[in-house]
Order: sequence, then C-alpha cells, then structure tokens
Amino acid sequence: MLANYLKIAFRSLLKNTVYSAINIGGLAVGMAVAMLIGLWVYDELTFDKYHRNYDRLVQVMQHQSFNGSIGTEKSIPIPLVTELRNRYGSDFKHLAMSTWQGGHVLAYGEKRISKGGNFMDVEMPEMLSLKMLKGDHGALKETNSIILSAKTAEALFGPVDPMGKIVRMDNKMDVRVTGVYEDLPFNTEFRELAMIAPWELFIASQPWAKRSRDEEKWDNNSFQLFAEVADHVNIDKLSEKIKFAKLNRMKKDEISSKPEIFLHPMKNWHLRSNWVEGVNTGGFIQYVWLFSIVGAFVLLLACINFMNLSTARSEKRAKEVGIRKAVGSLRGQLVSQFFSESFLVVIIAFVFAVFLATSLLPQFNDVAFKQVEFPWTKPLFWLVSAAFIFVTGILAGSYPALYLSSFQPVKVLKGAGSLLRFNVGRFAAAPRKVLVVVQFTVSITLIIGTVIVYQQIQHTKNRPIGYDQNGLIMLSVVSPEFAQKADVIQDEIKNSGAVERVALSSSPPTGIWSNNGGFSWKGMDPNLQADFGTIWVTKDFGKTVGWQFKEGRDFSREFVTDSTALVVNEAAVKFMGIKNPVGKVVQWGFGKEAEFYTIIGVIKDMLMESPYEPVKQTFYFTGKATNFMTIRLNPTKNAVESIAAVETILKKHVPSAPFEYQFVNEEFGKKFSSEERIGKLAAIFACLAVFISCLGLFGLASFVAEQRVKEIGIRKVLGASMVNLWQLMSQDFVILVIISCLIASPIAYYFLNDWLLTYKYHTTVQWWIFPVAALGAMTITVLTVSYQAIRAALMNPVKSLKSE
Repeated sequence: MLANYLKIAFRSLLKNTVYSAINIGGLAVGMAVAMLIGLWVYDELTFDKYHRNYDRLVQVMQHQSFNGSIGTEKSIPIPLVTELRNRYGSDFKHLAMSTWQGGHVLAYGEKRISKGGNFMDVEMPEMLSLKMLKGDHGALKETNSIILSAKTAEALFGPVDPMGKIVRMDNKMDVRVTGVYEDLPFNTEFRELAMIAPWELFIASQPWAKRSRDEEKWDNNSFQLFAEVADHVNIDKLSEKIKFAKLNRMKKDEISSKPEIFLHPMKNWHLRSNWVEGVNTGGFIQYVWLFSIVGAFVLLLACINFMNLSTARSEKRAKEVGIRKAVGSLRGQLVSQFFSESFLVVIIAFVFAVFLATSLLPQFNDVAFKQVEFPWTKPLFWLVSAAFIFVTGILAGSYPALYLSSFQPVKVLKGAGSLLRFNVGRFAAAPRKVLVVVQFTVSITLIIGTVIVYQQIQHTKNRPIGYDQNGLIMLSVVSPEFAQKADVIQDEIKNSGAVERVALSSSPPTGIWSNNGGFSWKGMDPNLQADFGTIWVTKDFGKTVGWQFKEGRDFSREFVTDSTALVVNEAAVKFMGIKNPVGKVVQWGFGKEAEFYTIIGVIKDMLMESPYEPVKQTFYFTGKATNFMTIRLNPTKNAVESIAAVETILKKHVPSAPFEYQFVNEEFGKKFSSEERIGKLAAIFACLAVFISCLGLFGLASFVAEQRVKEIGIRKVLGASMVNLWQLMSQDFVILVIISCLIASPIAYYFLNDWLLTYKYHTTVQWWIFPVAALGAMTITVLTVSYQAIRAALMNPVKSLKSE
C-alpha cells in the first residue's frame, strides 16, 4: 500500500512540475533558513561550553560610582585576590589573576611572530580545562615558563618539538616552553589566547605592578581576576557575601566610589554582558531570541505556502478523490495518501535544504562572523532532523489531507463540484487570508527592522569624530628597544619624505586605555567622584591626528612649561562645569604627592571609543607615550611605498619586532561590526521571508483564480476588460497587505524603538519608513498576483463556461 501511495505521489509531482518546483523550493528555502538559524543559535547558546568547568567559572567584577552614575567593569586591583583567598578561601576552588590580552613578540632563532596572550596565574590552565598536547596543567609553575597554542608552536618551531626550547619574549625576557595546548574553538571568549606566561613573571618584569601588589594599592584597577567556585557553593550567595571585600579595605578618602564586588558567571559572559546603573540588562541574548523566532516563522511561512498551494490545486484532485471514494476507498486511506505525498515533498525538500545550507554555510559564516560546521557526525542532529521532518510533514500536510479527503463523491462527480465544493460558508477563505496576513506582517516587520538598523549604523558613522582619519596608520610598539631609540626613529621617519607627521601616545587613536580619578579643580563639587580618560602623547600628536581646537593652543616644543600642561576635550569642560577653562589649574592627587597641571587648550571631542556612547571626558598629557605610534602618510606619495619605507626604518632600529600596522579608519570601522552583522542577517532573513510570502500569495492567487474562473468568464462575456479583471483579482490581496502593514507598523515601532534606546547615541524612528515599507510590500504583492490575474483574465470564456 505504501509503495502504491508513493507511486501516485511521484506521478502527481511529475505531472505538475511547475507546481512541484514551487512547493518543494519554498519548503527547501524555509528549511534551509531554519537550519542555518538553528546552527547559529546553537553556537551562541554553547558559547564557552568548551571549558569543562563552565558552570562554576566566574569573573570577579565590580560596580563603582563615578560621575554621578554607577559603572560596571571587569578591572580590579591586585590586593583583592589576597583578600578573597584569606577570608573566603573555602568558597573558591581556584583564584587566578590575569593581565588583559595583548600582543607579544615571540622570537626563536631568526623567527619572530606576534601573538595575542596573557600573563596568568598557574591555576588558569586547569580552570580553563585546556587540552594539553604536551606538558600538563601545572606547566606555569616555573616563573620563566610559557605555554603555547598548537598553531603558535607550529608557527614558531615548525615540525621541531617545542618542549624545553628557550623563547625570547618581547625582546626583554627569556622563557622556556613547558607546554602546548589544543587551539581553542572560535566560540569561546579565550579564542585568541595564543600563549600564556606566568603571572609572577609579569609582576617581576613590571615594577609598577609589583608596587601595586606589595603596597596594596586598592585604587589601581588594572587587572582581571577569574575564579572557580567550590562545588558546594551557590554563586549568587557567594557574590553577595564578598560584596564589600574591597570597600572594607580602602582608605576613607578612597571610598567615595563605593565599590561593590560581585561574581559574573561564565555562562553569562557572552549573552548577558550589558549593565546599566549596576543592573544586568541582558545583551546578545535578545538577538538569539529574535532570530529563533524569525527562524520558526520562516519555517511556518513555508508550511503555510504548502497548504495554500495544495488547496489551490484541489480542483484537479477533486474527481480523483470522488472516484477513489466511489470504488471503496476509506477516508483514512485518502488521508494516508495525502500525508504520504506531504512527507515525500518534505523529505525531498529536506534533501535540497541540506544541500542549500551546506552550500551557503561558508558565506553565512562570513556574514555572521562564525565558524559553524555542519554536524554530519552528531547523532543529535539526525534525531532533530527526523523530528523536524515529521513535524514539518504533519504541519504542511494536515490541512490538505483532512480537507481534500472530506469531498463528497456525489457532489464532485455530478459536475457541480466546482461550485458546491468551495462555497461552504461565508468565511471559508478566512483561514487562508489570515495566514497571508501573518506572512506579510512578519515580512514587513523584518523589512522595517532592517531599514532602522541600517539607519542607526549610518547615523553613528556620520557622527563627527573630531579628527582626520584619512591617511592615518597606527602600530603598536611593544619592544623595549623602541623606547630607547624613539626620538631617532621618529626623526628618521619624518625625514624620509614618506610621511607628513609622526607621534607617540599611550593609547591608540581608536581607544582610551587608561582612566583615572583623584582630580580636583576650583569650584568642584566636593562630593563628586570623577574619573577621566588619561592619555599621554608626544607634542606632535595633535598635529598628526588633526585634532581641532575650540580654545587655546596645542602642545609646543617652544614652551618648557608644557611638561605640566594639559589639553582637554569639550566633554571634560562640560563635565567640570567651568567657564573660560584655558589657564585653569587641575590638581591630581592629594597632599605631598599632588601634581598640578594648567589647561592650555580645549579640543573638539575625539571619538575614540564606542560610537554609540557619549564621548568620555579626557585629559591629554605629554610624556609616558610609548605604546602606540601614529603616522600621517604623505598624500602625494604612494601609500604602499610610504609604508614600506617606514617598515625599513623600523626594522633597521628594532629588528626584534615584526612590522604590523592598521589603518585608523579600518580599525575604527570594526566598532560597527556587531550591528552591521545583525543588519546583514536581518536583511537576508527579510528578503527570504518576503520571497516565501510571495510564494504564499502566488498559491492563494492560484486558488482564487480557479475558484472564480466561471465568474471571470461571465464578466468577459458581459464586456469586462482585462484591466477591470486584473483590478478585481488584485484588490483583495492589496487589502490583505494593507492590513498586514497596519499590524506590523506598531509592532515594529514598539520593539525597534526599545532597541534604539539601548544606545545612548542613536537615531529616531522616522515616520516615512512605514509608508515606504507598505508601498514596497504592495508593489511586490501586485507583481506577484499579476501573473495569475492576467492568466485568468486571458482565459477563453468559452472553455470556462462550456460545462454550464
């Protein structure tokens, strides 16, 4: 019996190739979209689960009150780890200090590479459950040791066994390779961790860090602290328990920031990392839910299309049903027949969907910034796929199977079936119309969302940045050799003719790496706990980046007093609440250690951090500027040749450091990457939703055309023109789309306005977006329906009326 069902199903598909192609294609696209979204969602939900102790790992963080609001940060002082070990040691299985990830130069013989890595406590490899290919989790016990990722070891040593080899690190310390660990997967926060060196080595090599530990400087929040909570301990209760661990140890003149320590579980790092006034407000999890819903709706739309198309074709199956019933077929057998056809279509569509998904996966990974792989070898995937096929087959085939099998053979076979069969009530077409409204409501909402996301990105891209990025490159200068030869290198680069200007700074032009408090000025509110971005620059920095002055002057070599001069941005002047700031004195520190700086200039705000946030109040000092070199290329020279000239000079003076540079505008553009990815994904899904919805309209138009074929024939006999008939056929669908627009517009406004409010610098929802989206949807509708409308209008009335 099953073989007979399948044979009939195949014949039906082959007989109606265009219909079958549309039906299978629509389902395949819907399934492929659902698969890709499912893989993306799974990757997001399993982020960081590579680490075996995922549910017990935490990062120690703190809330602090600055500038009249509560800020949340990952940076903490070194003495906190000692405090937690001494007072709460039994609650933690491990506590491990860490620096921030940074670039480090590793040299072995003539080979030099630059890799990202951290200095970490000896317990960190075990905490992260690194899979050690060589060595073990205790590989960092020696102060002058280092462990490398597999790719880093291969890049540095090739096929040679790296164990025990001596590596020169940052051209100032020799370390011995004591371990090699498996490369971390892409979906972990530590994916770029290419090397780990001991925390104690960092303390020994950095006097300022050693002072911060030995002198218990609780105000130096420059480090990270990770922990593994003991198995018997509740993380939330422990977080509350250690809340005042820092506050209780600070001096009275330091407690105005009111620090509160808390534990942030690893399971929340990626998806719930947003904080407002000390309260977690979610984060990327909102996009996970959003795309999950979109994926479910896209699949549902595809199933709706299948039902509409199957119903639309029922005219040609009616007599088949009547004859089969007349010769003794039971309704259950007919239901089985139609379900077998449904499952056959779904299985074929699933095969095509797998082909589409695997073919598009590389491009999808590029857009989504993922490294998702198709899970061919995972039994769970095939179990989910089987359930997927079953549910989709039931959803897609239920209405046609139950509806078509209910036809009465007497009415069908006596010739009146075409009129009696469908006119079963005033609201017979209502379910199909509701489904089309649902389809286009989803599609229009996605279209509006895509436009608003694009507007938000463009709004921030058009934001004034306060300096000239064109022709500006920056490079990190981590080698100690550079600091010794900085003046010579700068002079030689300037004299090469390849560049216009060159300068050094403690932070890159695209970020503020240091924030400090302890500042005071005349008229300051004594209760205000203020912090400022603090950047040290050489005196040519302003001219190099092209910052713009509102008042006063730039740093100058002609003024010896500029060693205690201060350039501030507009945000700082506004925050300080001072008028005529040039000449005003700012005190930094207290008592005998206090330093005094005179404001000599006010610049327009330089947008250095997030383009979606207000510009940070920032002070610019001279000196201590050896982290980054910023170069303004000569616009009259070839950029490639100019960069090559700079590389030659740097390699001559600092041969130990690889030459790696970034264009400032490209580095700044990366700040939009997350929103751009969301926008591209939303645009792709919106286009696919519109495509599938158009298939739904095509199906309903086909249904209506078959239902009204005699009406159209009569109207043509009575003199109706093709235009009249086209309008008659199209107006119902346009009304459905207008209803969809009326439903979609407030939904889109509600959710997208809330989304925009998550950014402090944002655009507004413009009114014109809604009529434009509605007009676009109606245009697509008319174009989609026109084929069936014109086809019906062109039909010979003699053929359509001959049975009457």
